Parts: sequence; structure tokens; C-alpha cells
Amino acid sequence: MPCPPGKPPEKPSCEAIINLFPDPFVIIDRNYLIVAANQQYRDHYQVGDNDIVGRHCYEVSHHINRPCSQNGEHCPLEEVVTTGRPTTVMHIHSTHHDHEEHVQLSASPILDARGEVLYMGETMHPLPHVNDREMILVGSSKPLLRLISILYRVAPTQSTVFLLGESGVGKDCAARYIHHHSDRSNAPFVVVDCGALGESLIESELFGYEKGAFTGATQRKIGLFEAANKGTLFIDEICELPLNLQTKLLRVLETGSIRRIGGTEYIKVDVRIIAATNRDPQEMVRNGKFRQDLYYRLSAFPVTVPALRERKDDIPLLAEFFLHHIEEGEQQIPLSPEVIEKLLDYDYPGNVRELRNIIERAVILAAGNVILPDYVVYEQSPRQHERRTATASTHAASTTTRITREQVLQALEKCQGHRTRAAQMLGVSERTIYRHIK
Repeated sequence: MPCPPGKPPEKPSCEAIINLFPDPFVIIDRNYLIVAANQQYRDHYQVGDNDIVGRHCYEVSHHINRPCSQNGEHCPLEEVVTTGRPTTVMHIHSTHHDHEEHVQLSASPILDARGEVLYMGETMHPLPHVNDREMILVGSSKPLLRLISILYRVAPTQSTVFLLGESGVGKDCAARYIHHHSDRSNAPFVVVDCGALGESLIESELFGYEKGAFTGATQRKIGLFEAANKGTLFIDEICELPLNLQTKLLRVLETGSIRRIGGTEYIKVDVRIIAATNRDPQEMVRNGKFRQDLYYRLSAFPVTVPALRERKDDIPLLAEFFLHHIEEGEQQIPLSPEVIEKLLDYDYPGNVRELRNIIERAVILAAGNVILPDYVVYEQSPRQHERRTATASTHAASTTTRITREQVLQALEKCQGHRTRAAQMLGVSERTIYRHIK
């Protein structure tokens, strides 16, 4: 509708403009104070406008009383003010229920008339929830957040990714993360472990075979390339792949076609390749054990997954994550400071996989009771193991046994059905009470 003659059109308000953003958006001044937030931001944190404007950004998104840079995270505001340029970082935010979520933050400077940074505009992209049992990228350390940020950026592309890192660091989890955040997430994610298969078996698993291709091939078999069509094929321990199969793999990467063993036709496949190794591929190239052309083809986007000793700040969170998925493990949360101190005093040559085994072992030794530092067992001699096991058995016999159905019912009755108070009375977690109720 045209404006009345002689009356200038009204300028849209700041709120009207920022509400056009489809994602949560907030404007923050140089002192970390929120000066404006769109409706999507308020809805995400379930706060009203009066409850958010004038508050510090770290209070709302992190539930802490100091800038996030003093709490182990990279502050986008500080970088934007210092450099005057946009930046993108990965953060862990706390929702209104105190649950943690990974978010990708895109921050840009808002300049005054002199070209100096006056405010920062920040768009927040919450990352979708991923199945915890498949994704063990748990933690908030700088090395892990840096890794997640890299994986999140490469995920939407079609680039081949080469994951490097020691055994047990979670390269398979990184591969699943890439697949989950790609446009192939609804298609298959297929895994082949070259270290666990013999040469002939690897070839038939990858490419399949036709009926009669060899003795025992009584029917056609579809290979993993075909099974992963439109999706992602994760080739783990690729440096164990024999040289002749490296040649075939290179051909697939270059042509997008495969041929089954015993077949004559080439079959087009649309597959994204993610490869991984715990070896040094450059050294293997120098020694003639890995094709140089294949190495360069895979190294379009190399990503190093950090060892656990490089992100020790994540150990307590990882330990509790593993406890959540162990029978009777939840009642051990939170771990005592003494146990956490012992967990931190070790370099974990087996990385995250070794930590998981140590936690499982500690739960078994605790026998339903509280985990003690003595139950955190690293590599040791059989005699030491016997002594620690005997100590665990003695402690188990002299302390309270695991709670019974009757104890739970009595505690709930005394607490008028209040689960939290019942859990405190019994000295267990609320989730343990809930599990007994179910």
C-alpha cells in the first residue's frame, strides 16, 4: 500500500529486521551485553525480551558468570573486536533445561561511522542431535571443538576426507559425524575395516562378484560400493589395503565406476569416500607401500583427530558418558574428585577406547558400590591384578549392596513420590530411581 502524500515511509525497527533472520540471531556490544535478540533466539532459550536484553551473552548461552574465553572456549566477540573481521566458531551452549548442545556461531562486526567495531551480530546454528551410542565426540576442550568445527565445515561438501590419528581416538565417530551432517545423511553409511580382512576378502567385500566368478561363488554378491550408493563409504585402516587394490580404488575415485569380480560391465556408483589410518601414509609412500597418486587423491581434505592426552579436559565428560551406557553405571555419577584425579594422571596410549575399557573395568570391580581410585586399573602385572581384585571384593563385602526394589519404594513413599529427594536419600542418581520405576 503506498504511503500518504507528503509522509515519508516509516523505517523498519531493529527488531523487525533481525526477526527476518531464520536462525537465532543476537547483537552484542563490546562489553558482552546483549542489546537485541530476535524471536528465534528468545524461543530457543525460552526467555522473554525483558529477560535477555542487558544480560551478558555468556550468562544466557553458557550459564556462567565470566566470558567463555576464561572458561576454555574461543570467544567470537573478542576476535571480531580485535580483527574487525567475521569469524565462525563451534561452541557448546546450555539450553533452558541445562542440557548441552553443539552450535556453530557465525559472527560479524557492526561498525560505527569511523569504521570501528561497535557491536557484533551473531547467528547461531544449533546442530541436530546425534545418536550418542554412535557419536563419541564428547567434550568441550579446544582441540575437540576445533575438530568438530572442521568436520562441520567439510560435511556438506562432496570432498573425500582422510582421517589421521592414533588407534582408538575415534576416527570412526568423526566419519559418522561427517555423514550425519552431510546431504547424504538419509542414505547408507557403510564401513569396511581393511585391517580385519584378508586381501581376497577385501576385494570381494568392496566390489562384489558375479555368480561363478570363483569356486564357491554360487550367486551374485553386491559389494560395499554398491551398498553405499548415494551415501558414504568409510574405509578404515586404508593403509592396510594391498597395492593392487589401491590401484582399483584409485580408479573408482577417478571414474565413479566399479566392476564386480568376474564381471564385464562397469557400474556407476555415487559414493562419498572417507578414509582413515593410524599409520604414517607419507612414510608408506616413501617406502613404496602406498601409492603416491592415491595418497594425493585421498588427501584433498586431511583431518587429524587429536589423541586423548591432547584433550585431557574431556576425560571427566567422557568417563561419565561411558558410565551412562553401562549397566548400573549411572549410579556412579558424579565420580569422586579422587577418581577423576587418577583418571587425569595417565596418558592413555589406547586413547578413548582404552578409557572406555578402564571405566567398564572400574564398574565391574566396584560390584554395585562407589568407584574408588583403586578400581581405576591401568596396565599391570597379573599379581597386581589379583591384589586389586581382592581389595575390590573385600570392599564390596563390607559396604552397602546395590539398592533393591523395596528400598526404592520405601524411599519414594517417605518423599511423597519426589524422585530427586528419594535419590538423595538412597545416595544414587535420579536416573537410577527412574530406571527402577520403569
